[in-house]
Amino acid sequence: MISNDPYAELEKRFARMSAVNRASAILNWDRSAIMPDGASDDRADQLATLDGVAHEMMVAPDMPELLGRAEEGKAGLDAWRAANLREMRHSWIHSSALPGDLVEARTRARSACEMAWREAKKNADFKSLLPTLSDVLTLTRRIGEAKAAVLGVSVYDALLDEYEPGGRSAHIDVLFAELKAFLPGLLARVLERQSQAGEALPLAGPFPLEAQRKLGLQMARALGFDFHHGRLDVSAHPFTGGTPDDVRITTRYDEADFARALMGTLHETGHALYEAGLPRDWRRQPVGQSRGMVLHESQSLLMEMQACRSSAFIDFAAPLMREAFGKGGPAWEVGNLYRIYTRVRPGFIRVDADEVTYPLHIVLRYRLERALLAGDLALADLPGAWNDGMKELLGIVPPNDAVGCLQDIHWPDGSFGYFPTYTLGALAAAQLFAAARQAVPDLLGAIGKGDFAPLLAWLRTNVHGKGSIAGTDAILTEATGAPLGVAAFKAHLESRYLPA
Repeated sequence: MISNDPYAELEKRFARMSAVNRASAILNWDRSAIMPDGASDDRADQLATLDGVAHEMMVAPDMPELLGRAEEGKAGLDAWRAANLREMRHSWIHSSALPGDLVEARTRARSACEMAWREAKKNADFKSLLPTLSDVLTLTRRIGEAKAAVLGVSVYDALLDEYEPGGRSAHIDVLFAELKAFLPGLLARVLERQSQAGEALPLAGPFPLEAQRKLGLQMARALGFDFHHGRLDVSAHPFTGGTPDDVRITTRYDEADFARALMGTLHETGHALYEAGLPRDWRRQPVGQSRGMVLHESQSLLMEMQACRSSAFIDFAAPLMREAFGKGGPAWEVGNLYRIYTRVRPGFIRVDADEVTYPLHIVLRYRLERALLAGDLALADLPGAWNDGMKELLGIVPPNDAVGCLQDIHWPDGSFGYFPTYTLGALAAAQLFAAARQAVPDLLGAIGKGDFAPLLAWLRTNVHGKGSIAGTDAILTEATGAPLGVAAFKAHLESRYLPA
């Protein structure tokens, strides 16, 4: 390409912006994992400055002209470059809707609120979070309003579009209505069947943290995580950060229950494998980034729920669990462990929820965050509304806000519009795993031997390597034969929890 080619100039600029954003990603991981508390103000300044620099680069005065000229000549671009140009335009639309001071103010407010959230959660004190969370909500609403005006959608859909490009609440409402139509009845039948079968034998702890860490490392390696390009650490809320060449995953440990940390690690490993599998030649361009959070969550839930709660995986994992903790006896046999890992029970904590009740946690958060943004729910009334929703949807009421509305970091972090992607990801995971099982001979047999290479290879080809060359529904349709829907998820739940 010649030097005055507008598309070539755009690639150069987006590569530089990518470097700034990748540096921010590592600093964000450090803030949540190992940064000393006393550095929070300085780190907030660093991140706000970097976000401001990236924003200035994106909204440079000549950017609209460059995009326009490149789009005039897009007929000469191949499929990857044409898709990259489309994603460049999408990124520019989101950024150009916001003034630079609002971008930096949001970053500073999120940083302050995250640190306040840590203390508020520790002390089960929602009132102490109100001032900083109010700032985040106000700024998030301003950002949503600015983007909504440009995109021609609702405030909520403008924020959702940040996490799932093209995602709209009208479509979510349809899918969630389908879930709510069958989940309560299915949950009742599952609980009745498990009640008749009796409780699984408990696993007696304690489970030393170092043994849990080593087991998590072993399992992550089995799934395909490359520790030459990533690491596992501890944080208040498990997450995946970093970059495709330096993927950072975190978990949290409980000496009384090793399953929480292990499943959290497997969940984050699914995210990490997606990041590590993004198309190498395009990693510094928008088209080389993950398609959106629906597919991202599908990868974490495919590993954690579809694959690693299967009886095949428990066959592989059981002896390793016994060895890790020096345990034995009937409680540690495969059948009992499988019953533990597929136990359905309404609980307070979303990240610990089983497959059947998990969507109801998301329905609640989706309902509440839309009400908060619309001004239909006052922030001070959030704990009560949360508890009422838990009672309605799951039949339980949190004893305190630490296991209620303070349990997630998303709203303190300003991530309004993110939550629906968890359950949409679960639907996509069911579709993808069913398609993988059909395409790969004896996939469960390989998993039963701890061999995830066939599954990972299929995902690399059909999901990871696609980056953002197409939309979520297009990628799903090519991989599974259908756009995002509920049918595969329903069939999976019935097969696993209500077998004939």
